[in-house]
Amino acid sequence: MIPIFKPFMPDIPEIDSILHSGMLAYGSYTKEFEEKLKAYFGTPYLFVTNSFHLAISVVLSALEVCSGECVIASPMACLASTQPYLSNGLHVCWADVDPRTGTLSPDSVRKQITSKTKAIVHNHFCGYPGYIDEINAIGNDYGIPVIDDGIECFGSEYKGKKVGNCGTDITIFSLSAVRIPNCIDGGIIIFKEKELYKKSLLIRDCGIDRTKFRDSMGEISLDCDINLIGYSATMSNVNGYIGLCQMRHVENLIQKQRKQADLWESYLEKVPGIFLLTRKEIQPNYWVYGILTENKRDVIQKFRENGFYASGVHMMNHIYSVFGKQNVVLSGVEEFYKRFLALPCGWWMNKGEGGHTG
Repeated sequence: MIPIFKPFMPDIPEIDSILHSGMLAYGSYTKEFEEKLKAYFGTPYLFVTNSFHLAISVVLSALEVCSGECVIASPMACLASTQPYLSNGLHVCWADVDPRTGTLSPDSVRKQITSKTKAIVHNHFCGYPGYIDEINAIGNDYGIPVIDDGIECFGSEYKGKKVGNCGTDITIFSLSAVRIPNCIDGGIIIFKEKELYKKSLLIRDCGIDRTKFRDSMGEISLDCDINLIGYSATMSNVNGYIGLCQMRHVENLIQKQRKQADLWESYLEKVPGIFLLTRKEIQPNYWVYGILTENKRDVIQKFRENGFYASGVHMMNHIYSVFGKQNVVLSGVEEFYKRFLALPCGWWMNKGEGGHTG
């Protein structure tokens, strides 16, 4: 069976020397990894964290979003994208999705805004970018920051620009095991504005300004005040080294996935009852290859019988009692969930990677 997910791991020849170097915390390899990411996205306002969850927590603290306030989000997302907001004491207010794409419906987002709305979380479902310009325009109209949730869409493009460089206030990515790139675990935060970036750097590291923290003898300085609540969210040198090694392969891996997507498209566009998630504005990374069908479970079974582990991937988060009941009609979510399934589309399906051409 060809799996729908498979962690990629390149050669990591320096790992043993790092493990025995005595320099395991945030260090030179992690900093070099960050520089590679800045060049990749074309932004100076980026840093990494030790988890996706803490990336979200750092962002919320920087935005001064307080317990009891509200963020608008899509229930058609990974729990790793939605649970952290509950963990920070926030109310997650669900907006509907476009049933053709699985991404936030701008009209629904606009209807959900209240005086308690402090952020809009725009999930780009399974690597397929949503309506970025439209959601950003809503944020601008109401003075509400927009967070692009790119948990699955590293390398995806919108109108010719990489997600992360599309004018959104903040973009977050996951670096967990089944992402590209992966650091086993970790997160990326990209900021549009310099001041928020600088503030968040302190929050990531317990509120500490490392340029002032120690005196000339290396002792903690009495003159260094801590005036921000922060987290121990810096990425280790080990994880940073893995990420750095991964970056040498990122473009090649994503291009292999896009070639596999071309194979799926040329085959599936001829199959009755199958609808593709194509839009001229987007170029997904094809973390998976998404389709819509009227007979989801039957189609999943047929693909599995033919050796492809098809899956619905994510559950509608609004069904979980932990989020509380909300009086909102989510017909787009219901329709999309009923019809969406994902097919394997990874680098491992290409010849030369020990995989399958599809």
